[in-house]
Amino acid sequence: MARRAAASARPGRATRNHHPATRRPAQPSKGAGKGAAGAPRIPREQNDVTLAVAGREVRLTNLGKVFWPDLGVTKGDLLQYYADVAPVLLPHLHDRAMVMKRYPNGAYGDFFFMKRAPTPRPPWIETCAIEHASGNVIQFPVIQDVAALLWVVNLGCIDLNQWYATCDDVDRPDSLHFDLDPTDGGTFAQILEAALVVREALGDLGMPSHAKTTGSRGIHVYVPIRRGPTQHEVWELARRLSEAVVQRHPTLLTAVYAKARRPKRRVLVDYNQNAWGRTLASVYSVRPRPHAPVSMPVTWREVEQGFAIEDFRMDNALRRIRKLGDLWLPLLAPRSRVDLAPLIDR
Repeated sequence: MARRAAASARPGRATRNHHPATRRPAQPSKGAGKGAAGAPRIPREQNDVTLAVAGREVRLTNLGKVFWPDLGVTKGDLLQYYADVAPVLLPHLHDRAMVMKRYPNGAYGDFFFMKRAPTPRPPWIETCAIEHASGNVIQFPVIQDVAALLWVVNLGCIDLNQWYATCDDVDRPDSLHFDLDPTDGGTFAQILEAALVVREALGDLGMPSHAKTTGSRGIHVYVPIRRGPTQHEVWELARRLSEAVVQRHPTLLTAVYAKARRPKRRVLVDYNQNAWGRTLASVYSVRPRPHAPVSMPVTWREVEQGFAIEDFRMDNALRRIRKLGDLWLPLLAPRSRVDLAPLIDR
């Protein structure tokens, strides 16, 4: 069964392919059980294992491989983290093409991007076929459940980078976002200040916004929007808004994308992450950086009070989620989404 996206000027179309499981579920591997909050437990006594997850067989390999040498964190630990946070993570990945960024040698090793879902692959991995401007059609994997999540992470994907729109219409985003990163000489204190400035500017336009750490060096600010405007229209509005807020705070912010021309000791308001085919690390993604930080939703009160990127890590993220729940739920809510049409039509 396939679902076709609405036609658009840029990408053409997308088709989602469903692959129902056809094989009889395997018995759980030795040592497999339940982890945190009923999550599958990733075995530690085996390096390679076929795990039964909700009736599906997932082949996991090199579980003992160290991904963060300074922390002693293994690939198996990374898989367990994702299994544990799956209940809050999966709704944010549902029905979205996944751009794979693979780190075969761990967080500090070389990486490569991979868009096309590799073959062979399990029959239950869904794909989203996206036609690019060149006419090339790429079958991206889609993470719909825990089994698919573990399969993708097992490929060496430390962080998860999903499409900005769902597969039924890949050219109509459901969020507007700004990636705030320091330029040379910039500080994280400036990032916190910049996030509050962007929130204020969006609030003046009646746009509720939500923040999360990038898990790297900055903060992502998101606005949930009604689907309708095309990706290019959303990008163009993001550009205009970014340039307007920079004009009001020129000593703090810049929207200059070319690195060679960016002023130093500023915060880059990167609107180009709304451009065609660009992705951001998803909420709850682990990032391949020291301390194994996580892209974590934060309250605006926390932004005002201040924090460090390293406050939210793979080893403490689950405790925070248990305490506060999914702070990113507003990005899924069907109501209270901003209608961009009046601003786009200006």
